[in-house]
Amino acid sequence: MPVEISDLDAMQTLYKDAVEEWIAAIRLEERLASINHKLAEVDQWENADLAEEEARTRAKSAKETYEAALREKFFNF
Repeated sequence: MPVEISDLDAMQTLYKDAVEEWIAAIRLEERLASINHKLAEVDQWENADLAEEEARTRAKSAKETYEAALREKFFNF
């Protein structure tokens, strides 16, 4: 079944949204890196690291899906 441009548009949007979420997670982690050496803030920083990794994984997955569809559309593999 051929890949439709509307499908590519949707995959591109999902990828771009995932990247924006990843960027936001990185920025939050960066802000929390300036902690005041309080345990609660260290916990928040560690949790932000986990959230960043999850966002990265979602962005990478969306990219792989989008790239595979592009290869199918333009190169038939």
